[in-house]
Amino acid sequence: MASDGARKQFWKRSSSKVPGSIQHVYGAQHPPFDPLLHGTLLKAAPKAPSTPVKAKRVSTFQEFESDTSDAWDAGEDDGLLAMAAESLNTDVVMETASRVLRNHSERQERHKRREAPGPEQKPKPSAEPPPVPSGDLRLVKSVSESHTSCSAESASDTVPLQRSQSLPHLVTVALGGTSDPSAVSSSALSEREASRLDKFKQLLAGPNTDLEELRKLSWSGIPKPVRPITWKLLSGYLPANVDRRPATLQRKQKEYFAFIEHYYDSRNDDVHQDTYRQIHIDIPRMSPEALILQPKVTEIFERILFIWAIRHPASGYVQGINDLVTPFFVVFMCEHIEEEEVDAADVSRVPADVLRNVEADTYWCMSKLLDGIQDNYTFAQPGIQMKVKMLEELVSRIDEPVHRHLEQHEVRYLQFAFRWMNNLLMREVPLRCTVRLWDTYQSEPDGFSRFHLYVCAAFLVRWRKEVLEERDFQELLLFLQNLPTAHWGDEDVSLLLAEAYRLKFAFADAPNHYKK
Repeated sequence: MASDGARKQFWKRSSSKVPGSIQHVYGAQHPPFDPLLHGTLLKAAPKAPSTPVKAKRVSTFQEFESDTSDAWDAGEDDGLLAMAAESLNTDVVMETASRVLRNHSERQERHKRREAPGPEQKPKPSAEPPPVPSGDLRLVKSVSESHTSCSAESASDTVPLQRSQSLPHLVTVALGGTSDPSAVSSSALSEREASRLDKFKQLLAGPNTDLEELRKLSWSGIPKPVRPITWKLLSGYLPANVDRRPATLQRKQKEYFAFIEHYYDSRNDDVHQDTYRQIHIDIPRMSPEALILQPKVTEIFERILFIWAIRHPASGYVQGINDLVTPFFVVFMCEHIEEEEVDAADVSRVPADVLRNVEADTYWCMSKLLDGIQDNYTFAQPGIQMKVKMLEELVSRIDEPVHRHLEQHEVRYLQFAFRWMNNLLMREVPLRCTVRLWDTYQSEPDGFSRFHLYVCAAFLVRWRKEVLEERDFQELLLFLQNLPTAHWGDEDVSLLLAEAYRLKFAFADAPNHYKK
């Protein structure tokens, strides 16, 4: 059995043994080469496609490596950019402050009464965050605090920020029945959902939708029946004026299929062949498999990704972009199928004209998203490298024990957080959780770029107990690449978002906050 030091040296020396790689395929005006070979990120030898199971605990690194074909790991880079400041929404801050002042004392006492064990009740330690109470959810404990309070760690290991409470957070809505039924009664949940749905419908029914109000309402989750139209509005695809929407949809759908007619036949040309081949290889690796492996869906995704790559030669196609198609496609398909879960639906039964419209809408909304994060996918992916460096800086200030523990075991943030940034956490949480995350991302200013940083920081600190318990480089990395989130639901996402908002509030306008 090799020593721990020998395993670390072997990991660092042999880039071909790092699980997974990012494939950059440059279409249109770029030759097919991998910029990671010319940079500092590590690249792995290609492996046969397979779909890793998140909930399964892999016993050895060799098993993990053989079962995972695209873990999206990367190496180190010493020339990364420093952390940038972020401005807060003043209206949100003022509203938040007034709510905190009004509710702080009452909520604090309620938390104490609820968390205090009874005479015959023993507290149950758990790796999961505590359930959100059934009443007003505007004030929840921070995720980091919920973990430190359950552990036997000394008070000196807890940074001051972790002892504070989260900012007020609006009530979240259940998405397709994914909420825990034990958290709130079904009648109360239904009443709350109906009330929120009415608010959305009233807002959307006006001649000109107030997008600022729509964002505020959407932050806490969008009801399933109005999610398609709301996403199209928040992404900037549809205009706020109701009368202009039909003409806009018709024009954009016609424009997309003009691209198909003009460009798609070139997929087998020598200059574009590598781009199309890589797209064709990557799509079967996506999830959910039951949906992706349907021939109609595969064809749609191939067209969307190829056309986007051809029309964006500065980046071309990069692995990770393919995952960003799925949430839009699933949400827009929900309007046209009877099944509760889209991956259980037979897409071939959907009328051809409906599928054409869904395909065009998915293309344009994905393009709008990528316009805001395109530096994530240009040469050497500077956007991702910068965000990973910013994440490292942020975690070092909000949870120094976790940061120090990763440093002591020589686990670099790029080795696990590169995928978090590249795929927007889609490989880390179930699709239903991704859809809920994107409700908030689209309602936040620069949600997919800046706010995602704070979500990733909260996500890492969420696992602080498990991270601190791991004392082995290999086991630490395997855990961070295979987190147990298969059974996550709306409450887990709501807690994660509340913690991320708290971090944003504390640090966005104070880049030196808690900095030593």
